[in-house]
Amino acid sequence: MDVLSDAVTAMRTGQPHSGRVRRPVPFGMRLPPVEGAGFHIVLQGSCWLFPPDGAPIALGAGDVAFLPHGAAHGLADSPSTPLADTSLAPAEIPPGRHPADGSSAATVTLCGAYLLDRSRAHPLLGDLPEVIHLPARVGHHQGLRAAVDLLGGELEQPRPGGDAMLPALLDVLLLHILRAWFDEQSAHDGATGWAAALRDPAVAAGLQAIHGDPGRPWTVGELASQAGLSRAAFARRFAALVGRPPQAYLTWWRMTLAARLLRDGDAPLATVARQVGYTSEFAFAHAFKRDHGLAPGGFRRAASQRT
Repeated sequence: MDVLSDAVTAMRTGQPHSGRVRRPVPFGMRLPPVEGAGFHIVLQGSCWLFPPDGAPIALGAGDVAFLPHGAAHGLADSPSTPLADTSLAPAEIPPGRHPADGSSAATVTLCGAYLLDRSRAHPLLGDLPEVIHLPARVGHHQGLRAAVDLLGGELEQPRPGGDAMLPALLDVLLLHILRAWFDEQSAHDGATGWAAALRDPAVAAGLQAIHGDPGRPWTVGELASQAGLSRAAFARRFAALVGRPPQAYLTWWRMTLAARLLRDGDAPLATVARQVGYTSEFAFAHAFKRDHGLAPGGFRRAASQRT
């Protein structure tokens, strides 16, 4: 897999949730934090989002607001409308269409949430701001617009197959939001962190090699060869943009992948060890316990008890 797909897959837990909500004007509410990521997409009308810090953000029809860290925030029809406390988090919004109540002035949004395991947050997602605002602009982010249209249509008129369709569309929506954000950041010469790492051909090649074949016994020299740089130049550039030296990132990703394999499957420990680059089950167990604080078998038992 590629680094963006792996970063999302490593953190995702449970099923995403969404609903189409019609809010008569005026409205104002404070939404509590969630253990995941939330989003609001304006289909009709307009509203204002109040981030944890900073000025309110105006949202118009077609705008996407994504809160990757699940921060508490406010939503209102106007920046002057008082915000009322509510316990209804995006993950608890009843799915489907919320019918009109007779009011002609209203804001219609798609909103929802993704459940994420933050105990092993990928730094690519940890690098994101509290709020990502993607305004609707003609000719921009056409894949994102198509995903919004498909999701909105599915929630507007539920049809057979919807139980399978909605989670798939929400996964597509999440990836398009992240693509759009990183594309916008990469367009700026001053991009830093993971936006710069994904844009840099050499670092991106090294990341793709690691994520494409994490079980291969990569050396820094071999990764540098994939990137077309000398060993020293590649190591410096990788560490500067990714925040860890190549071998440290490789080990971190292997242990993250191993945890997911142990949590989500029942493959023997020796098989998991080979998949993440260890020919010795003992060496794998030692590395895993050093990283996670539990031996692989104990980690699997603990994960099964939580589900």
